[in-house]
Amino acid sequence: MLKFSKYHALGNVYIVVNPEQLTGDISTAMIKNICHKNYGISSDGLLIGPLTSSVADFALRIFNPDGSEAEKSGNGLRIFCRYLWDEKLVGGGPFFIETKGGIVRAQVFDQGHIKVEMGEVSFSSTKIPVVGDVRDVLMEDIEIKEHRLKVSAATIGNPHCVVLVDNPTADLAHELGPLLENHANFPNRTNVQFVKVLSRNAIQIEIWERGAGYTLASGSSSCAAASVAHKLGLCDQQVKVHMPGGKIDIEISADFFVTMQGSVTAICHGGISNECLQQAI
Repeated sequence: MLKFSKYHALGNVYIVVNPEQLTGDISTAMIKNICHKNYGISSDGLLIGPLTSSVADFALRIFNPDGSEAEKSGNGLRIFCRYLWDEKLVGGGPFFIETKGGIVRAQVFDQGHIKVEMGEVSFSSTKIPVVGDVRDVLMEDIEIKEHRLKVSAATIGNPHCVVLVDNPTADLAHELGPLLENHANFPNRTNVQFVKVLSRNAIQIEIWERGAGYTLASGSSSCAAASVAHKLGLCDQQVKVHMPGGKIDIEISADFFVTMQGSVTAICHGGISNECLQQAI
């Protein structure tokens, strides 16, 4: 029996497993079994932590439902912070978490209000990465099916493709998201956001996540989309991001260091049977 905790951040669901529950490294098959919506307990990702770190208070590993490992996840980080709070491993002061995508500074103000300093956003093709000449990837043309898209790209420790559209919809995300995720321009695949600018301080996005598919909300996607809108001069430094699952607040500094604040909700705690973990699907 594998004990777990399940939370959602604006409808984006993650399972948290303490590494003390594991007898060895978790396998791709186990991750797929746990996250599967029919054969598992249904999740947009799996968090393994807290792990020990020589450079931060805690370390965290983040896995997508397809078994691939993510560098960073904004909602995953907020959920992990809530888990640390619930387990009384942190109090009201700031603390640091190491991820594959860098170290973040976080603070839990109460069980439903969490702030994470996500780090610096870069638009550089070499850092994201995006194929081609070294450049900032802003408003470039990509043709997919009958669509001619203007795309920008960014990284905040994980890659993002931001597409400005007049009407971001779930259908559009389902249609074009997987094609952009796996486009040849993005050698490590990419997360995708379809963005409509609502005002100087608000945007609306639909999200297709690398390795997870369509999701109701995403913290790192919100950071990337807001940063691109600000870089293009369409938004100010404080941006409220509207997603199907809810809203999140993004603040962008002059050097594109991004901070997000949003909520987390506990769903349940329980155990996953060995039969589920070992099944072949």
